[in-house]
Formats: sequence, C-alpha cells, structure tokens
Amino acid sequence: MEAELENAIEETGESEQYLTFIMADEEYGVDILSVQEIRGWEPCTQIPNSPSFMKGVINLRGTIVPIIDLRERFGLKTVEYSPTTVVIVLKLETEKGNRVSGIVVDAVSDVYTLAKKDMKDAPNIGEKMNVSFIKGLINVNDKMVILLELETLVGTDEIENFAEIASMVSKNSVAE
Repeated sequence: MEAELENAIEETGESEQYLTFIMADEEYGVDILSVQEIRGWEPCTQIPNSPSFMKGVINLRGTIVPIIDLRERFGLKTVEYSPTTVVIVLKLETEKGNRVSGIVVDAVSDVYTLAKKDMKDAPNIGEKMNVSFIKGLINVNDKMVILLELETLVGTDEIENFAEIASMVSKNSVAE
C-alpha cells in the first residue's frame, strides 16, 4: 500500500528526487535527473585567467567538462580535497542547449524523494546577497537541506564561456 502511494505521488508530479551532498557541514541537494555521474576527485587541466572557483576541465569520454568548486563559488572556506571529495557531473538544458558541468563537493550524502508542497522559498536577505541559485529549502529528518537551482548555478554566461574556451584549447592541443 505504501509503495502504491509513493508511486501515485511520483506520477502526479507532486514530488521530486534529490541527490544531496555535504559542504561545510551543510546539506545541499540537486535534482537527481540532472546527475550524469559521480566521480572521485582527480586533478584537472587548469585554464589560464579563469575565476578561482573554476578548477579546470576534464575530458569525459570526449566531452570537455568544466569543473566548479562549489565551496569557492559560494565563498566558503577552502579545504584540502580528501578521499571523500567527489565531482558530481551534471547535465543541464540551458537556453544555449545541453551543458555538462562538474561540481566539486565535500561528500555525497543521500537521495531523498521530497514533496514539492514541503519546499519553502529562499529567504529574501537583501539585494547584496545573491540567492538566485537556491531553488528552495526543505526540512528532512530534522535538518535543513538547501535545494540548488542548477541553471542559475552552473548555466551562467561566465561558466558557459569558460567551457567554450576550454573546448577550443582542447581541440587546438589535439590538433598539434
């Protein structure tokens, strides 16, 4: 009976699944349908004159993937990468077409099926604080999970331009 109820909720679109991960003792979530794969941290090719949160690029089966350190993107204290540090590879549909990006996080946490009705909007904390990357907040097991709006987070022009430059650099180095 419980499985039937869960299936009914999922079919009506009243819930979504999120992959959650930890950064700076906080839990964040991304839509699981956007997750292409989870990889252990590996050094990547750095691109000169890129923002500090852009760690570089990796070649993932022929696709050049920009790697973004979310700690730096969010202005959190940087830490040494550890064995639990992972790259979550995301595939997004943007205005300019499909985009694959990777985000470096401290550790993967869990997968939750969350009811849309339980999601709260991000608080308005002033014009100087950018919360456009927050899709919503939700309580799960007595803790707050921050759900991220991926298009805003990794679909920005700055990141898309970085990916295009990285792709050109990669093509030129292969041609030589």
